[in-house]
Amino acid sequence: MSDREPPELDLLPDGSYRTRRPPVAARIFAWAIVVAVVAAALAVAALALWFALILIPIVLVAGLIAWLAFRYQVWRAAGRRSAWRE
Repeated sequence: MSDREPPELDLLPDGSYRTRRPPVAARIFAWAIVVAVVAAALAVAALALWFALILIPIVLVAGLIAWLAFRYQVWRAAGRRSAWRE
């Protein structure tokens, strides 16, 4: 005879088996993965926001330079037009 206990079957009255919960270590590992994925997503979002905020002054300066170049071209064209009519 064996000294082992017989296996325990969780058979329900309808003939199906009761689902077993995974061990505590597996549940902790699953939650750790979820937390790591959320933290990585937040880090990527923060990096994208930081990059966008860094670009705002560059875009403003580029827009100002473009506006000044446009106004200069308009000024030169107006000067040529008046000189051409004389």
